[in-house]
Amino acid sequence: MHLELRHLRTVHAIHEQGGLARAAEVLNITQSALSHQVKALEEQAGTLLFVRRAKPMRLSAAGMRLLRLAEQVLPLVAATEAEFKGVEAGRIGRLHIAMECHACFDWLLPVLDIFRRTWPDVDVDIRQRLAFGALPALLREEVDLVISSDPEDLADVTFQPLFDYAPTLVVPAGHPLIAKGYADPADLAPETLITYPMDRTRLDVFSQFLTPAGIEPARARTVELTAVALMLVASRRGVAVMPDWVLRREAANPELAMLPLGPQGIRRRLFAAVRTADLAQPYMAHVLRLSRTEPLRMLRGAVA
Repeated sequence: MHLELRHLRTVHAIHEQGGLARAAEVLNITQSALSHQVKALEEQAGTLLFVRRAKPMRLSAAGMRLLRLAEQVLPLVAATEAEFKGVEAGRIGRLHIAMECHACFDWLLPVLDIFRRTWPDVDVDIRQRLAFGALPALLREEVDLVISSDPEDLADVTFQPLFDYAPTLVVPAGHPLIAKGYADPADLAPETLITYPMDRTRLDVFSQFLTPAGIEPARARTVELTAVALMLVASRRGVAVMPDWVLRREAANPELAMLPLGPQGIRRRLFAAVRTADLAQPYMAHVLRLSRTEPLRMLRGAVA
């Protein structure tokens, strides 16, 4: 027996409407066409599916089996069709994110909280385990957006600029460098440098400051949480370099002091790497817009 969705819809409509005439109206076909369809289906089944003498027309035992199948299958098909329409309209999708910037959690999570209220049907996730291979994961379509400060020339990938930031040295109150007003690479040679657990090529303090000068800190210590790193600095267990958006919230902390890297400081730009084809998705455009504006609003609030 060859069953099609239209057969299940026919059985369901006749059962619901109690006759061919009303069912034909619901299915938007002629009563004659519906009658021929029922006859052909019964010939395939080798048995009657409807008791035609009954008023209203009702299903036979064999017809009831088809009805139970229709009641299971048709809602699933309707849900899938609705999902496809949502995908086509840009309401449904996936936004899996990888970050080459550990401190980006501080501004990204509030951004995603705003985003998910507008796009509740977009599957949002942060793939932490892919942080060390974020851009290859983007090309493999394991993630959909990568936060990075190191744009690369990749086919079919666009790096959208988000905002600029300054990697900033944070030292404990009373540290000798405070009188100098800034730090040179050599100033960190005797220090314990506290960093996030990332490859040093992705850490600004190494890639933009120490490594070009050929300087290594005396000791290195990795810490997962920003709050713990700042607590260690305040306890004189070391120094750290963090983005200014993190440290502006600590501007009034008497136990910490912030200094630029070099007399002029260092400026960096944060980017969102996205597959070029995905830029047309409305939800992707929205999260990029939020990622440009909301962190700056948060910073202004922190300063205020």
